[in-house]
Amino acid sequence: MRRVLLAPGRMAVFVAWFAWQVLTSSGKVLHDIATPGSDATARVVRMPLRSSSDAEVTFIATLITLTPGTLTLGVVRREDGGRCLLVHSMYHRDHPSALADLNDMEARMLRALVREDDR
Repeated sequence: MRRVLLAPGRMAVFVAWFAWQVLTSSGKVLHDIATPGSDATARVVRMPLRSSSDAEVTFIATLITLTPGTLTLGVVRREDGGRCLLVHSMYHRDHPSALADLNDMEARMLRALVREDDR
């Protein structure tokens, strides 16, 4: 019951955090456009998901696409029945840093949502 009561606060914290992510990544893209050369290190990563419902998968895929410099390309099934997102990233220096940032976003999103198993 306590988690349900704290849900609006958790969602507000997540929205503020996500807004900051959008602003900082917009700054990176703008800087790359406005300066000579390119800082882009484009790559496609396969992100294993912790999200279980279709709504959660859709939500994280949308959040990734809304963040400048990243784009969700699709969802693929894993052999164990789980799902992965294919994500195009423009400014991560390597695969581990891209996955770390993407997994952090998903973990924050899942903490902000009130899920049936949290009640």
